[in-house]
Amino acid sequence: MKTDSIILDVDGTLWDSTPVVAKAWTRAVREGGCTDMTVTADMLKKLFGKTMNTIADLLLPQTDERTRYRIMDTCCEYEEQGLEEDESDLCYPEVIRTVKSLSQKCAVCIVSNCQAGYIELFLRKTGLAPYVRDFECYGNTGKNKAYNIRFLTERNHFEQPVYVGDTQGDFEASREAEVPFVFASYGFGNTEGADAVIKTFGELADVLEPC
Repeated sequence: MKTDSIILDVDGTLWDSTPVVAKAWTRAVREGGCTDMTVTADMLKKLFGKTMNTIADLLLPQTDERTRYRIMDTCCEYEEQGLEEDESDLCYPEVIRTVKSLSQKCAVCIVSNCQAGYIELFLRKTGLAPYVRDFECYGNTGKNKAYNIRFLTERNHFEQPVYVGDTQGDFEASREAEVPFVFASYGFGNTEGADAVIKTFGELADVLEPC
């Protein structure tokens, strides 16, 4: 598959932050009034990839809209603190090496449905900032993933972008944005009809042909 630009999802594709985030969100929801609630990594794996407001609606349906979005803001705040303090390697195998290698041959970018600041945090923790040309997210634009894929593609004048993700939502966003989709089968979700499938992140180097 020839490409001049590889656009990557984060959660479930580049790293698995759910154990750290689950602890942070549990603290936030309990402080917000849901005192008996525990957020687990498995719960987050089913939610990640959706926009933050949608996650709040699904995670806290028992609360009114204003309360759930306020709690979600606290979740994001505690999440950032937890990830900044955590010293473990959350990346999937071969991510760092492969991103560095691919960035020498074509543009590597990130598009996620995450909150503003999350991608920057990921880049700081992994040291990958010098190797990622551009990024965009729901928290910056208020728009869905398909829009942000197109938006990033257009402002960088990419001609043959490819999106890499791990969920059905990623697949649907790619189709809506009219870019080929590579499915990271080791991640959080399942899908059918992808243009290519990788079982490890390192396989990207074999699937894609930078042009």
